[in-house]
Amino acid sequence: MDNLPFRFGAEVYTWFMSNNGETYKGQLGHMIEVISKAGFKGIQPIFTWMGPLADADLLEKKLKEENIDLAAVALALDWNGSKETDEEKRIADEAIKLLGRFPGSVLCTVQIPTGRHDLTQRRKNLIDIVNTVSARATDKGVISSFHPNSPHSSITRTAEDYQVILEGLDPKVTGWCPDVGHIINGGMDPLEKMKTYSSLINHVHYKDWDGNPEFTLMGNGKVDFTRITQWLKNENFDGWIICEDEGQEALEDPDFVTLHDGKWVYESLIPKLK
Repeated sequence: MDNLPFRFGAEVYTWFMSNNGETYKGQLGHMIEVISKAGFKGIQPIFTWMGPLADADLLEKKLKEENIDLAAVALALDWNGSKETDEEKRIADEAIKLLGRFPGSVLCTVQIPTGRHDLTQRRKNLIDIVNTVSARATDKGVISSFHPNSPHSSITRTAEDYQVILEGLDPKVTGWCPDVGHIINGGMDPLEKMKTYSSLINHVHYKDWDGNPEFTLMGNGKVDFTRITQWLKNENFDGWIICEDEGQEALEDPDFVTLHDGKWVYESLIPKLK
């Protein structure tokens, strides 16, 4: 099917899972090669884990060699204060500057989970910080999308968290990146949540979930990807769908997982669409 409004890409977190990023540190070039070999059209690296390819010239050269695009960059920071720390602001601005070299690429913001203490105030603080970062990105012509996650220590996990935070986002400067695996892991129906906040969606993450205890290899779990993808097609969603596989196989062989995901998307998922 060659008339899809969206494109598929892959996230590098599949490699980051092993030893908290230490195992494959500095190997973004290899990840770009594998993601391209898998048939994906774009990549989403983690900004603070890009190694030498954080240099825009080197990154652009490697992406062109492998014929894929920079779909997005994940900006993952603690954001535990009432506002950004000086260091957090510096890192965010460096990410925005990099994305300025790649028009159409998305700044995908995500808070690193550190606990659900002081929940009401910390959710408010996060909303303020995300809106502030997104506003600076918008001023530089960069698209922003906020990505909730679902570890037990996350303040963006539950239905209440989603309501408070998504309804607090400033839609003039930031959108929402629904991660279907995180949504179902938080006890919600991914498609119903996506329909509720459809106007905010400008980037999408796919991962599968089986509740045993959490994520599984794409296609092996309980997420109804066909139904979700058909809805995105019907809605004419024209952004990126990024596979961020957190199946346990990634701890041992992230290359295999990424190649599997590409084959699954193009041979199993897309042919089911109408």
